Amino acid sequence: MCGRFTITIEPAVFQQEFDLGNVPSEWTPRYNAAPSQPIPIVRNSTTRDVDMLRWGLIPFWAKEEKIGYRLINARSETVHEEASFKYAFKKRRCLILADGFFEWQKSSTRGTPKAPYYFYMKNRKPITFAGLWESWQPKEGREIQTCTILTCPPNEMIAKVHHRMPVMLGPTRRWEWLLDQKPENLLAMLQPFPVDEMESHPVSQRVNSPTNDDPTVIQPLVA
Repeated sequence: MCGRFTITIEPAVFQQEFDLGNVPSEWTPRYNAAPSQPIPIVRNSTTRDVDMLRWGLIPFWAKEEKIGYRLINARSETVHEEASFKYAFKKRRCLILADGFFEWQKSSTRGTPKAPYYFYMKNRKPITFAGLWESWQPKEGREIQTCTILTCPPNEMIAKVHHRMPVMLGPTRRWEWLLDQKPENLLAMLQPFPVDEMESHPVSQRVNSPTNDDPTVIQPLVA
């Protein structure tokens, strides 16, 4: 599961790194992005414009908005089959912009809280998660656009902490994910990211609260 991530690099750097189009003014750096909050995504590989969508996918057929709180992630192994995701997988794929993410390690000691770890690129460059997006129209009110992050089995580094990781798309697959593809070609992209390109360190329990959204959240934990 990927339940928190970071977007600490300035939007202008993302724009230059990925040759992005229009960038919304409300996109600001985040140190503890959490479900139900707006996050930056890209849906079109030609314009590469950035939109802010709510994290937590609400399928177009949903009767209630609250289903989105349960659908912050989609398993890559079954995304093409599950009713909540299969339609978006076919037609509504996106890239979610980030520069790191958190996972929590269970303790072998009963009663001890899970230990959070921060994962990021060795070169500290921006990354893109594979995502899906949807539009949902409530009975009353305006249309709501939402998104979810795909997950896959972990690489060797993350496996020491957690049994899942977000699907990170590198330069050779990033923009292909947004193009019309056969399902088998799309599924083949959803692989663990190379471990030798990543770094990690433990962080404090401050990350557990989404109200803590500042640089101290990602600082290495001092024993």
